[in-house]
Amino acid sequence: MKKLSFSSPPLHFLFFFCSVATLRYLTVNAATCHVDDEAGLLGFKSRITADPSGKLTSWKPGTDCCTWPGISCLGTNRVDSISLYGQLDKPNTFLSGPISPSLSKLKFLGGLYLQNLGNISGPFPDSLFQLPELRYVYIENNKLSGQIPASIGNLTRLYAFSLAGNRFNGPIPSSVSKLTGLTQLKLGPNLLSGPIPYGIRQLKNLTYLTLERNRLSGPIPDFFGSFPELRILNLSSNRFTGKIPPSISALAPKLAYLVLGHNNLQGQIPDYLGNFKALDTLDLSSNGFSGVVPRTFRNLTKIFNLDLSHNYLVDPFPEMNVKGIESLDLSYNSFHLKEIPKWVTSSPIIYSLKLAKCGIKMRLEDWKPAETYFYDYIDLSENEISGSAVGLLNRTGYLVGFWASGNILKFNLESLGIVNRLKYLDVSRNLMFGKVPKAVSGLVKLNVSHNHLCGQLPATRFPASAFQGNDCLCGSPLPPCKV
Repeated sequence: MKKLSFSSPPLHFLFFFCSVATLRYLTVNAATCHVDDEAGLLGFKSRITADPSGKLTSWKPGTDCCTWPGISCLGTNRVDSISLYGQLDKPNTFLSGPISPSLSKLKFLGGLYLQNLGNISGPFPDSLFQLPELRYVYIENNKLSGQIPASIGNLTRLYAFSLAGNRFNGPIPSSVSKLTGLTQLKLGPNLLSGPIPYGIRQLKNLTYLTLERNRLSGPIPDFFGSFPELRILNLSSNRFTGKIPPSISALAPKLAYLVLGHNNLQGQIPDYLGNFKALDTLDLSSNGFSGVVPRTFRNLTKIFNLDLSHNYLVDPFPEMNVKGIESLDLSYNSFHLKEIPKWVTSSPIIYSLKLAKCGIKMRLEDWKPAETYFYDYIDLSENEISGSAVGLLNRTGYLVGFWASGNILKFNLESLGIVNRLKYLDVSRNLMFGKVPKAVSGLVKLNVSHNHLCGQLPATRFPASAFQGNDCLCGSPLPPCKV
């Protein structure tokens, strides 16, 4: 029997075999994230008590965590960011439970984005202090609570830090002044109290500072000359007192968004605000500002949203040179405008106009807005406006709310076109007549009280107060009609 012999394989075959084996080895390893990262993420998942939309369903041991939804990795197969998002109007997209300390295993984590998840709870996660590469933290619109730890200043490599929309209380730690690399600091809304730490002036790279809807108090610090790049400043809905600090003027070149509404600020509106050429939004509403609106406001040619409502401002209001305003609210001051300003009437893009109690005396038919298509909200309450609202409302197909109580409007309510989008209608205390049309049943809120309406009411869910004070309305919720 002939003996079998095995000769050595050719070198090129060996090279090919080794190359394939090496490629297979690299491919297998490229498809597997680091064991610490997998353990850290699975630990995070293990603390989640509810995940109705299944965001974490595919987070399973032995699979490549770099491919898991919400996870991204660096070229070295280390987890670089966690990005999990919900929708605030859809609770089934929420996650429930605390943030696991196991996140401390993700040593290459650069970004943590847990936004709009609704039910993420517990204290500030101390595990973040053990992540040396962390640059971006957005834990927004959840239910974290307790105090922001004083050691927050140890996260010195942060570029952006947001705890907006949680339940943190106590003071803003003074150690936040150590986060000198920050470009964004967002701490509102929460339940934070006390003053703004003066040390924040050290954050010279800030472009975005929002502390709105907290319980912060005291004067607004006069340190804004320290923020040459600031574009957005929102300190609204707090308890700040005193005047607008003079150093705000240093923000004129770049600031686009200045919101100081719903505080206890006083004094006159500074002339220098007219120098804010980049200003898109200015909200000084619900404060104690007095005196006249500066004539320099004529220079705000790029303003889109202006809210000066609920103050003690007086005439004259300056003629603005804005080419198109989107939202204007001058309500509840001591203005006597006499008519809706021409610079408002000519705007082709306006969606919200609120001029309640602004001393307007005109026939509504004489108002000829350049564009009615975009109007969502119109509030002309407590003026001396006469005539009919039928022509206006019947050509505003996208109107959501119309308020005109306390005027002298006179028209047949049945002639009013009530479009599907209209949800709020208040024409109380006028001179309207006719019947209440059936179409009002689709509204969310209605008030036609104190007019001259008559007849049987259609079936609605509105209280009697919505209809009282008319000539002869009857039927539920008012007394039954007489046969």
